[in-house]
This record gives sequence, C-alpha cells and structure tokens, in this order.
Amino acid sequence: MESVNFAFLGGEEQAATLGKKGTRTDLTLYDRKEAETIRTWVVPNGFPDKIQPLFQAVNLAEYAILHVGALDQYAGEQILALDAAGKRAGILSHSEVVDRDALIKAVRGTVVEWYDLVEPDGMRLAVSAFKPSPGEGGTRIAVDHCFDVKGAGTVVLGKVTSGIISKHATLRALPSGLEVLVRSIQMHDDPVESASSPARVGLALKGARPEEISRGEVLCGDGAYLPVSSEVRLDFAKIPYYKGEPSVNQMCLVNVGLQVVAGRFSSVDPAIISLDRPVACEPGEVCSLLKPDSPGVRIMGSGRIL
Repeated sequence: MESVNFAFLGGEEQAATLGKKGTRTDLTLYDRKEAETIRTWVVPNGFPDKIQPLFQAVNLAEYAILHVGALDQYAGEQILALDAAGKRAGILSHSEVVDRDALIKAVRGTVVEWYDLVEPDGMRLAVSAFKPSPGEGGTRIAVDHCFDVKGAGTVVLGKVTSGIISKHATLRALPSGLEVLVRSIQMHDDPVESASSPARVGLALKGARPEEISRGEVLCGDGAYLPVSSEVRLDFAKIPYYKGEPSVNQMCLVNVGLQVVAGRFSSVDPAIISLDRPVACEPGEVCSLLKPDSPGVRIMGSGRIL
C-alpha cells in the first residue's frame, strides 16, 4: 500500500470532507483509503491556543493544505511554519471573506507562493494529484501518539520517515535509548507484515511502557541511529516579523521534527541553544525556535543544525 500525508491547516470542517476522523488529541488524524493508496490529513486542533501542534503537524507531512479563513496573525503563523519547514508542495485555499489578491500578496516570497490555488469544493480531487514521497535512508519512525491497548499492550502511532519497518524488528527509541521489539504492524487498521516510508503505522511494541515513549521519540533501526545531544548549534535566521532580538540566557522552545523542548541561548552568534533535556537529531535537520509567550508572532526563526 502507498501512503500520502498532508498537514491540514485552517480548521477541521474542510478536513472532515476529505477523510474519516481517527485519533484526536491536540492533533487530529483524518484518513481515507482508495484502492492501494492511504491518504492522511493531520489537523493541529491544539493551534492557535498553542504553537507547538502547528509545527508538529507540519513536520509529520510531506505536503500541506492551507485553507485561510481570515488573514490574521494565525494565518501568518501557519504560512511562516510551512516556510520554516520547507514544505514546498501543497494546496492553498480560502474562504469567501478572504480577498484573493491580498492572500496572494501575503504568501509571496514563501513556499506557499508555489502551492496550487484550489477552491474549497475542489480539494478532494486536487489531493489525488499528490504522490508518495518516501524518505531516504535506514528505518526511522517518528512517534506522535503512544497508549495502552487492552490485549496488545503498548501501541505507538507514527510515520515511517525513512526505510522499511518489518514485524519482529528490533528498534531503539531515541532519545530515551529504550530497545523495543515490534510485535505487530497495522496500516489503516489492517495488519501488515511490513510498511515502507512514508506510511503511517500503528505498532504494538514489547519492551516499553506507554509512559516511557512520548511524542517526538524516534524509533530507529540498526545503522540508522540518530545522535542524541543536549545542545543544538544552528545557522539561525530570525524572521522579520518577530519583535525582539535573541540574547544570551534567553529562553525559548526548540522544535526538531516532532520534538519540542525548552532551551536557553548560550550563544547568539553562532546560535547555540542549551536544552533542558536531550533531543535526537542530526546535522542538516531544520530546527525552529518558538516563543509561546510572545504577544505577537510566536516564531522567532529557524535554521539547520550544524
């Protein structure tokens, strides 16, 4: 089976027309299976109250759908999050109250400028044009949910970001370092023997309790282990819309993939952030710095890990 994953930004009403609702926390999953293709839409319904789910939804997807209901601060944060993550392919749509020319001007100079402009009632057809985009490299699964299931034990939901996951595989969860065994695999509630990137999977695991694996943990196969570090060094660029300048000892949230941890600037130039707890990451990954308590835009900027 093939998989295609979208971040759906702009509310659940439109997402509900595309697929069936599944898991719901501060991220809500919708999916639909047609022939041998499973399409999934991740809605950050914890946003705009919190900025973290927005970045996690974007980092779970290969593509994005941005439906703008109003040209406000939150639409701006969504555009900036997509731009920071480099999501260069997607769909742009808007409600009747949004002026199209103003929207096109707002996204100019960002990755959203290159999205397909689609009427809301044309989304279902438009998404079929997006094909699977597998990640390269060894086996890695980004975990977005973990819970206890009666009769199955510890179950994680996540995305195979690269490689292939097979039943009975032994993986290492990072940054925690736990070793786990894959007891079974499901895709779209159907049992499978293996799944390849970019599949969304449910994995029943042996070797870890639900409270030991949280969102952001990366399950890695042999030879695909990520480095674990308590600091990140970035080629950081502040976005022009963020009011204020980074300073030594300033606190922020650090987002890498699905991981969000508190950090403190130990150096501004070069940008070095000391973390409250370790993260699993590697050079070249995009890292975004967030300020949830900012009265304006809550995104400081981003850069690649050095």
